[in-house]
Amino acid sequence: MKEDVLEQVVDDYLQSKGYFTTHNVRFKPSEAHPGYVPSEDRVHSDVDVVGLNPRQRGAEQVWVVSCKAWQGGFRADHKLRQLRGTAKQGKRATWKYLRELWVPKWADAFREKVFELTGSHEFHYWLAVTKLTGDATAWTQDETIRANLGGNPFGFLTLEAMWSEYIESVGTTLQPSEIGRLAQLLKAAGLTGHAD
Repeated sequence: MKEDVLEQVVDDYLQSKGYFTTHNVRFKPSEAHPGYVPSEDRVHSDVDVVGLNPRQRGAEQVWVVSCKAWQGGFRADHKLRQLRGTAKQGKRATWKYLRELWVPKWADAFREKVFELTGSHEFHYWLAVTKLTGDATAWTQDETIRANLGGNPFGFLTLEAMWSEYIESVGTTLQPSEIGRLAQLLKAAGLTGHAD
């Protein structure tokens, strides 16, 4: 089930690009993992949307998207400093929101789940955010993230970029989702800057 609006936008966006999607894909470290700690690792984490496009090859065939629908946006440089332990943490440690990117035992479980689901070790991992602020380039070059993603590419999807591209693709044929129908109505009313 798609739990938030950003996840619904991601779902429609991926489907408009030819991806078949599934949601809330759960994973957790194996109890056999040498670093397994029952009190920390018993509860599943999940990734919000996984898309498979049979017409693509390599990492572009599988898109894995984690949604961060934070009202204040995503401060990329600050969040990375928090992960690295050089900036003050919030109420909840930042790595707990990004387990598969930062903690090897969670990364192993995540990659295994993606392979189990798609049959591919190659994928493109995306963080979908309401708004991206700060310098995000260090995320793509961070050694911990690269290792935990198995060398697969990483990127950010902003709501603005997805919505703009999605609005362009929406025509007058009835869309199968509430987000798609809303996009059609907004476009037809001239509220998107993209009139038919």
